[in-house]
Amino acid sequence: MASNRGRGSRSTGRDNPDVKLSKALSYILRHGAEKEGLVLHEGGFVFVDEILQKKQFSKYTEENIRNIVDTNDKKRFALKTDDATGKLMVRANQGHTLEVEGLELQPISGSVEAPTVLHGTYLEAWQFIKEQGLCRMARNHIHFAPGEPGKDGVISGMRMSCQVIVYINIDKAIQDGYKFYRSANNVILCPGNENGFLPTKYFERVIQLRPRKELPFS
Repeated sequence: MASNRGRGSRSTGRDNPDVKLSKALSYILRHGAEKEGLVLHEGGFVFVDEILQKKQFSKYTEENIRNIVDTNDKKRFALKTDDATGKLMVRANQGHTLEVEGLELQPISGSVEAPTVLHGTYLEAWQFIKEQGLCRMARNHIHFAPGEPGKDGVISGMRMSCQVIVYINIDKAIQDGYKFYRSANNVILCPGNENGFLPTKYFERVIQLRPRKELPFS
């Protein structure tokens, strides 16, 4: 979200109601729908009116959710109108720990379709990654971006604050049976192996961003 610092009474950061709504919506749609008693429909969609009935969303309206979807800089969410009921539905485009049927992920066949595949992380996590490879953790996929933060077309897939970037040899990984997909907001996703890992043998290069330098990994 764009900062409103210095624009008068409107709050910023964690106090910004738009940020609070975005975070609450991300949690519900990616992780907490079932715990909250909400039905996750085909494609990961949930009815907006059912979300608004929950206590943590009681002060928000359908228009608030439409605004979050339209203005989110990482395009984390998508809306649709349910054909049967005419009611509005919303989903998270990626980042799920919940099992989601029909999320509309586009399979990637190789580097022709995804010439740049990289994962952003932090120095404190690098030693583990260097030894074990990348891990999807509790999520369904390891997340990758199609370019470095700030590059044209790169809106999601890693945080702007990342300190280390791992470039992936996607062709080598696909040849060995790993699956890669592209989400609706252009995040590249890989479920990893049976244990959720993408080993270091598929790393092409690793760069520390500040100061910029190559990091050894083998």
